Amino acid sequence: MKHLFMYAMLFGATAMGWSQEQTQDTLTTKKEPVKLDEVSVSATRVNKKTPVTFSNISKKEIQKRNLGQDIPMLMNYLPGVVTTSDAGAGVGYTGIRVRGSDATRVNVTINGVPYNDSESQGTYWVNMPDFASSTESIQLQRGVGTSTNGSGAFGASLNLLTEGVSNQSSAQISNSYGSFNTHKHTLKFSTGLMNDHFEVSGRLSKIASDGYIDRASSDLKSYFLQGAYKDKNTLIKALVFGGHEITYQSWNGLEDPYLLENDRTYNTAGMYYDEEGNVQFYDNEVDNYKQDHAQLIWTQQWTDFWNTNVTLHYTYGRGFYEQYKEDSDFADYGLEPIEIGGQTIDVTDLIRRKWLDNDFYGTVFSANYSKEQLALTFGGGVNQYLGRHFGEIIWARYASDSEIRDNYYNDASTKNDLNVFAKANYNLTKQWSLYADMQYRRVRYKANGSDTGLVDDTFNFFNPKAGLNFELNTQNNFYFSYARAHREPNRTDYENGSPKPEKLNDFELGWRYEAPKFKLNSNVYYMRYQDQLVLTGALDEIGSPIRANSGDSYRLGLELDATIAISSKFVMRPNLALSTNKNIDFYFQRDGVLQDLGNTNISYSPQIVAGNIFTFIPSTNFQVSLLSKYVGEQYMGNIDAEGSKLADYFINDVNVNYTISCNKVFKSIVFSALLNNIFNVEYISNGYFYTYDDTWSSPNMVTTIEGAGYYPQAKFNALLGVTLNF
Repeated sequence: MKHLFMYAMLFGATAMGWSQEQTQDTLTTKKEPVKLDEVSVSATRVNKKTPVTFSNISKKEIQKRNLGQDIPMLMNYLPGVVTTSDAGAGVGYTGIRVRGSDATRVNVTINGVPYNDSESQGTYWVNMPDFASSTESIQLQRGVGTSTNGSGAFGASLNLLTEGVSNQSSAQISNSYGSFNTHKHTLKFSTGLMNDHFEVSGRLSKIASDGYIDRASSDLKSYFLQGAYKDKNTLIKALVFGGHEITYQSWNGLEDPYLLENDRTYNTAGMYYDEEGNVQFYDNEVDNYKQDHAQLIWTQQWTDFWNTNVTLHYTYGRGFYEQYKEDSDFADYGLEPIEIGGQTIDVTDLIRRKWLDNDFYGTVFSANYSKEQLALTFGGGVNQYLGRHFGEIIWARYASDSEIRDNYYNDASTKNDLNVFAKANYNLTKQWSLYADMQYRRVRYKANGSDTGLVDDTFNFFNPKAGLNFELNTQNNFYFSYARAHREPNRTDYENGSPKPEKLNDFELGWRYEAPKFKLNSNVYYMRYQDQLVLTGALDEIGSPIRANSGDSYRLGLELDATIAISSKFVMRPNLALSTNKNIDFYFQRDGVLQDLGNTNISYSPQIVAGNIFTFIPSTNFQVSLLSKYVGEQYMGNIDAEGSKLADYFINDVNVNYTISCNKVFKSIVFSALLNNIFNVEYISNGYFYTYDDTWSSPNMVTTIEGAGYYPQAKFNALLGVTLNF
């Protein structure tokens, strides 16, 4: 009955949804003027004539649900997407997976500038809270996609375009409040075009939440400021944006089955025992990080057929996470044993801070040509990352010979990344077009950490792509593409072994159908990996996922998404992703013996992910949507262990928007509501799985022990908001 109800909800009553409308071609022709705001991303974006699988989210669609949750939460209803939240309610640390690939394998760019952290390759949206309020549009390309700046896309690439230049002056005050004391306050303004050429716009935001999980609080602040000059053929933008986040850690999850059943919000982070043996929680077990970005973007229309873009960028990040550590060995912190009352002391309780101070800067550039049958793009980027990792003890019960502000480790790392690419789309006939894309990327990574060892690796990657597009008629479009991709290991991979770079061959076959009341995007993909760095399921001591090369592996899947106009008042947008994801001839050492497990399931790769958005529009100013999401069961490891399974889940949200048009002080007042998990489902969207060899129980026998932890997500919760537009 549960599955019958689920499918009825998903495909009989779908959700408000992200439209899968195709982006307009941003290249120039004599008949169609260029959109200068979009040129900065045109080199990395695609349209319906490109043989690439993608989805778009517009600014209007983002605003409907933007009540404080991170960008991954706003993308939850796209095909093949699975999201999760450490704090359980979408504020703070959040994650996204696409086609089973985690965030370290999703390439993210902002105005064409790489956003993934150069060392970890992850994307930390908590560092830029409420960035959705300054986003004009988002494009998610699934699979390898088109060549882009930054690390290779091994599951998807996500391209964000910040707000465009506004002709009209405006101001906006947006406030929301909801469950777990979650509240968001946003102030935005734009001067509009002054003297027909200049515009200044900006935003200030503050988001705070207690979190669903105990003490998983978030205190987030962010800003966005843009100055622009625009004339007929020139657009120059200067942007600065960034954020400061302080989040109480909730990385540990729950391993205790009793707590999962009876106290699912329990948080072990910061837990310690006082001198009387009582459980206490350290009140500042936090992650505290600031990140500032600066971009200078020059877009120029040279002729009817040529335009160029050059972007200079700089990112400065600095911060730490703080932890209370019990019974820490002096030797781990470079401390000498001490004598107190004739007793040798070589362990201590202490509070430590592990710092990261980094700089990332460089340039990305592109040139676009479009005339008659041929569209060309040339582009690339040159970027450098400088990272400094160091740790300090800010308190210790026994300080040994330490001095104030001593660093117990001090590491440096450098990463240089150069890439150039060329793309061509040629119309062979009125129906057939040919796509070709070639990229060369050179990466050099150096590190000297005690955890990484001495690293000095250089990678040279050549990534060709090609495809065919066939327009049968105005309603039917077919495409086929092949793409080759490579990806270097990240810092954590070096910490946990001697990793190899990943290689991927991606085949995509798709059909797009478009009629006035029905749109369908469908595609089949086959992604064949060599040395894929799959998540093992385990975490290291600071909560980072551990990956390992898996040899040969593949992902084979079918994706469908549709827009169905049932009537002028009812719209459905269902999507479905079916896949099989396998490690080929996977080996694992169990009980001291190396075993061939054959083909096993790749971790965190559910075979079915389905979503639906059913929207009721009784009038132009009122809209109600039911959003439904089903994620099938998945393994958290690669050995098909029953103890590593995450159960399937099916959740439903409701989104309400009501607009009052005004004539005097306000242009409009918008009331919004987001009711999450309306059926109060207890579900878990993420977890970890680990194994270790036990030799203590029986000295003559090695026994493999398995364990798992889970991140419970919030039951029913709500956010209510009001936006005043001036």
